[in-house]
Amino acid sequence: MKKQVYVVEDNEDIGELIGYILSGETYEVTICPNVAAFHLAMQRAVPDVIVLDVMLPDGNGIEVCKELKSSQKFTQVPVIIMSANADKKMVYKDACAEDFIGKPFNIDDFQHRVERYLE
Repeated sequence: MKKQVYVVEDNEDIGELIGYILSGETYEVTICPNVAAFHLAMQRAVPDVIVLDVMLPDGNGIEVCKELKSSQKFTQVPVIIMSANADKKMVYKDACAEDFIGKPFNIDDFQHRVERYLE
């Protein structure tokens, strides 16, 4: 069975790129363009890892991450925060995310960091 990766990213080009990087025989990637779509996806299935942008049209990825980490059902799901603007230390402290990837990102580094949580 393929590992599930949810990507919450409102930039269509970045979402498409991430989907391309991670898609294949090993992972099933669901791109959510906003928080509302992410919440719907979470009702259907719990992913193996979540890649979460900070600045979203209908919410803040740091707040979404804090909600996930405070929920007993989702606390063990690794969350990787992505942002062009957020401070790495603040993300670790405030969001309790497992990892942080700054934008723009190196494709190989991105892939390896996500795969680390899927092993």
